[in-house]
Amino acid sequence: MAFIIVLGILIVLVIWIIGMYNGLVRLRNQVKNAWSQIDVQLKRRHDLIPNLVETAKGYMKHERETFEAITKARSQAVEAQGVAEQGKAEGRLTEALGKFMLVVENYPDLKANQNFLALQEELTTTENKVSFSRQFYNDQVLQFNTRIESVPTNIIANMFGFKQSEFFEIEVATEREVPKVKF
Repeated sequence: MAFIIVLGILIVLVIWIIGMYNGLVRLRNQVKNAWSQIDVQLKRRHDLIPNLVETAKGYMKHERETFEAITKARSQAVEAQGVAEQGKAEGRLTEALGKFMLVVENYPDLKANQNFLALQEELTTTENKVSFSRQFYNDQVLQFNTRIESVPTNIIANMFGFKQSEFFEIEVATEREVPKVKF
């Protein structure tokens, strides 16, 4: 009789461990899927930028520095590896695009060009998709990391080598500055 009780307890324990392990695997895969969604949107962004720049070059003949900054930032973003490096590279690209859009304001003919407007709208839509994908990814990472740190799942996570995932944060220095208001 005691043997059956011990065997029953062991079976319940094994099923419980398997359930926790499978839950961690599911969450880890959700994090990977969420990252791939960001990756898709970033690729789309990276593909749009050269078209936007080419369209603008005809109008902005004296803005070589601006074009070079965007090209360099885009290259770094495309080549970035890992979540942290990707976040930094995307932040630099966002800053370069912001400066580019400020320069565009000086060229009314360019702002009226239908191709440029269409590309600008496409880029804006893509930026929104990147933002939503980043939020979804970070939500998945939060859920996964919380599970890894929570008792008793942390024991299973440590036993099977589950590691925390990094949040995807885009660092843009200008977003941290206090806005200046003038009347």
